[in-house]
Amino acid sequence: MIRESLVSIDAIAQFCRFVDWRRVSAIPKSMRFVSCFYGLIAAVLTVVAPLSAQQAPDNFRWVDFHSAKEADTIAWVRRSLEPEKWTAIREIGVEYDAALVVTTLRSTPQSEPADDTFTVWSLSLTSHLVAPLLKGVNLRLLDWMLLSDGLPRELGALYDDCRECLGTTFITAFYYDFPHHMWSARWMRGAQSVPVWTANPPAGVALTQLYAVLVEPNGRQLIGTWSHFDYGTEKDPVDSVFRYDLDPFSGLERTQLLTGKEADTMKQRLCTALSEGPELARGQDSPLCQQTVKPHPERRPVTTPPGNNHGQSQPPKAHR
Repeated sequence: MIRESLVSIDAIAQFCRFVDWRRVSAIPKSMRFVSCFYGLIAAVLTVVAPLSAQQAPDNFRWVDFHSAKEADTIAWVRRSLEPEKWTAIREIGVEYDAALVVTTLRSTPQSEPADDTFTVWSLSLTSHLVAPLLKGVNLRLLDWMLLSDGLPRELGALYDDCRECLGTTFITAFYYDFPHHMWSARWMRGAQSVPVWTANPPAGVALTQLYAVLVEPNGRQLIGTWSHFDYGTEKDPVDSVFRYDLDPFSGLERTQLLTGKEADTMKQRLCTALSEGPELARGQDSPLCQQTVKPHPERRPVTTPPGNNHGQSQPPKAHR
């Protein structure tokens, strides 16, 4: 955001040369250009600084459960969720006329908090309409992601499908759906979103996994995944490389299985990705990545003659 918003030094210098100094005659001539230059720099930084920290959409807010101003919103959410099964309300995020609500469920009063399951809901603030978006365990809310030009950032999230098992980790993004006046989740396939990590590989297969949230040159973000299945001596390894993003023209969600050069490019990007936030990249330290980024050169057979070969050898004489 800062790189895109800063005014160039040359532009500031040009402006300062054409300032009407008659209006600021109290400033000594020797200091006029310097004052203008640094004044404009300060003004630009004042405008830019909030942009770098302003991650959430302008109309979004997290509800403060201790604020008297939020009492009506909290009461509305509680009444709307009365028919549902939950133990506690963890978060309420409001944008326009809909709330993004996270509830937790504890199976018994003696259960550990770490064993709670969660449900994310879309809840209307004009009616009591409630819709579950997804369920799981170990919800981790991430940074706000820029998935499309001209649209607000979306709230990234990681979660698991089970705790006491060899489960799978998924990633999604929550966004306000303007046409339907509700919250929704990206790349949903049935009850789950994008799988990025599994602890349960196929039997007899060595699985290497990578994923990352990647940034395009224009600032938009996407999700890339790479699963490498090594079958040993049974058959050749198989690579599964995916790209998840929004179509820049239609705004629709895309799930692309990459092959050929596109897959090779994605592998390089995933292996060299640096996490821009907690848990936004994983698997980059694998031996597969090291081999991908710096492949070992193949040994070629030596075809040049040895140094002591002077071309004087002769075939043996025939025996008489």
